[in-house]
Amino acid sequence: MLEARNIRKSYALPGKPPIEILKGVDLAVQSGEMVTIVGASGSGKTTLLNILGTLDTPDQGMLKVGSDLIFSDGHFRLKPGKLALLRNRNIGFIFQFHHLLTDFTAVENVAMAEFIATGKLKPALERAETLLGNLGLQERLHHLPSELSGGEQQRVAIARALMNKPGFVLADEPSGNLDNRNSRILYELIAGISKHHNTAFVIVTHNEEYAATADRCLRMQDGLLDGSFSA
Repeated sequence: MLEARNIRKSYALPGKPPIEILKGVDLAVQSGEMVTIVGASGSGKTTLLNILGTLDTPDQGMLKVGSDLIFSDGHFRLKPGKLALLRNRNIGFIFQFHHLLTDFTAVENVAMAEFIATGKLKPALERAETLLGNLGLQERLHHLPSELSGGEQQRVAIARALMNKPGFVLADEPSGNLDNRNSRILYELIAGISKHHNTAFVIVTHNEEYAATADRCLRMQDGLLDGSFSA
């Protein structure tokens, strides 16, 4: 489903030598697999996630989504429009701070991705209602984000990430703003979704207790992932 080889990334500051963040990361994730990545702050976890999601450009390496070669020889193989379409149709994103649209209801937030892709509002709303119902939010469909708890907002974000039936979902500290109870519920939900929908998840987290419940838990250290490649 997702394969990255020898991913390298450096950042240059004015008047200073480049700082190498990723030093040749290898990672392969299979359909339906839940992979967590732990590591110290600043170790490159989020940078890797952004590269896997084609939101950032590596300096070097190879990236494949399914059978499609996305990045090699120092550049993306797709034009910007097709790259954006790939993100919209194949990759789901879950962020720590939800990034829900404040003036739209829960169901409208979830439906937006499919509506933008297809221009068809009614089927988008119907699928959004189904997803939210499956996540226990059938009574909260028409509530604004400000009227939802943190855990409910994060479940809306999960539903939004699943809206276009992506092959894999990238999650950056999804439980970062939740208490222990809601964190546990969130990880149980993700694990169930991963297996039931055969959707791969790559999750960056500081919560090593919940990270250990994944199919694989990897550690980012010194710009590399420990035991990361699984063919």
